Amino acid sequence: MRRFAIFLLTAGGLCAQSTDISGERIRPHVKFLASDMLEGRGVGTRGERLATEYIATQFALIGVKPAGDRGTYFQRVPMVGAATQSSATLSATSGAKTIPFQWLNEFVGVSELQQAVDQFDAEAVFVGHGITAPEFQWDDFKGTDVKGKVVILFTNEPPSEDPKFFGGPALTYYGRWTYKYEEAARRGAKAVFIIHTTPTAGYGYDVVRNSWGKEDPQLKLAAGQPALAFAGWLSKEAGEKLFGMAGKTVDQMLAAANSKDFHPIPLGITMRGNIPTKVRQIESRNVIGMIAGSDPELESQAVIFTAHWDHLGIGPAVHGDSIYNGAVDNATGCAMLIELARAWAGLEHKPRRSALFVAVTAEEAGLRGSEYYAEHPVIPLAKTALNLNFDGFFPFGRTKDIETTGADRTTVWPVVEEAARRMSLTIKPDAHPEQGHYYRSDHFSLAHAGVPAFSINLGTDYYGKPAGYGAKAFDDYNEKHYHQPSDEYRDDWDFAGMEEGARFGFLIGTTVANQDKLPTFLEK
Repeated sequence: MRRFAIFLLTAGGLCAQSTDISGERIRPHVKFLASDMLEGRGVGTRGERLATEYIATQFALIGVKPAGDRGTYFQRVPMVGAATQSSATLSATSGAKTIPFQWLNEFVGVSELQQAVDQFDAEAVFVGHGITAPEFQWDDFKGTDVKGKVVILFTNEPPSEDPKFFGGPALTYYGRWTYKYEEAARRGAKAVFIIHTTPTAGYGYDVVRNSWGKEDPQLKLAAGQPALAFAGWLSKEAGEKLFGMAGKTVDQMLAAANSKDFHPIPLGITMRGNIPTKVRQIESRNVIGMIAGSDPELESQAVIFTAHWDHLGIGPAVHGDSIYNGAVDNATGCAMLIELARAWAGLEHKPRRSALFVAVTAEEAGLRGSEYYAEHPVIPLAKTALNLNFDGFFPFGRTKDIETTGADRTTVWPVVEEAARRMSLTIKPDAHPEQGHYYRSDHFSLAHAGVPAFSINLGTDYYGKPAGYGAKAFDDYNEKHYHQPSDEYRDDWDFAGMEEGARFGFLIGTTVANQDKLPTFLEK
């Protein structure tokens, strides 16, 4: 078993601690959480109960105190499960011609209305990327009223190399599918269909089908909250059929969408959907543990470590396997969270601020567990110093570099730089900025609510591996294993990288927990 001494960055510099973090202690947690027994850790399933009980039990064993509801480790997260049934139908009509679309193979999605049957029969209008961004002088709607209509659009955003225009090659929140649905719903659209292409989405249609062809755990609708009768996707082939009815192609429409002069295009098509939906009430839960700070004046403030415990559960079979184990995504992050909590609990002299360790639900459904926590925090957000998130660590060994996308937006940045220097790590920019990872993991819920927050991820320059190995490993995982049943634990995995990532996060977290002032976002 490899062990490394932990060093704490304090106001006076680094001081050694006997506490250590071990990759081999991380391993068994990953192995259990990714086992078939947990059936893919679907929200509202037996797998959820097993996973959350396991994490809570580990917290208890290492002396982390419960910080959930009523003296437990669990924060209740009331949700509604909405599952589109296989009998769902969708068609497009133009004049005398009607084209049906096949569930799963050509369209997927879910109703947001949380009722048993949702139907729509409405005019379709193409709105490009569906973005209204005044700061970039960009408006895809240009005054067009889409109330009661079916909106067709692409995910992602207009391509640019200028970092001052939609972040250049880096995806902003405007490019995320969550924004597309939110904006269209705010404008009163009846339904939305995103035309999938692998370049615009950043992953293949099989990922969309596997993620959206099953139950969607949704936070309960608030009174007056806008919602869609159908939030859906069309495969590129289905998009070709749809646009072909208007005499256009997917590539032509994408090119039009990328122009600042784009205006919405009524397609002359009526889309009809009958969406039978199985609805059930779910009481999901976040797992929350706390270690109190040592300073009476600062212990009411906290550093928060997060990781999502959920994955996709049981879904469409691939090569005879229907369990989406989620070993990398995100048994790894949860296992690191447990090890971080153990290391913090083992400190002889606790940091001044408290530490919260939060395993959140329903990340795969759109960051819903962390969104709920941000709305119902254990420590007020104004007293939350920092959120460090851990999501999706590759088991290929140590890297010479580390990614902390978003850290440079906060006053924590000098701490991050110093921690990297002390650990001989190079801070690398996001290797895949076009995929918008900053907006795809749970730290974003806290950042969106005003808390300095970012995820820690390994880089791509691996010790003992040839140049280009890390980039190839990422592409291989993204193409073959991301949101697939093949994301499974293997005994030959190397946990040195996870150990390194956890140590790095520990350094940052303990340093911030000891600082006099709360961190903030930097002014733009």
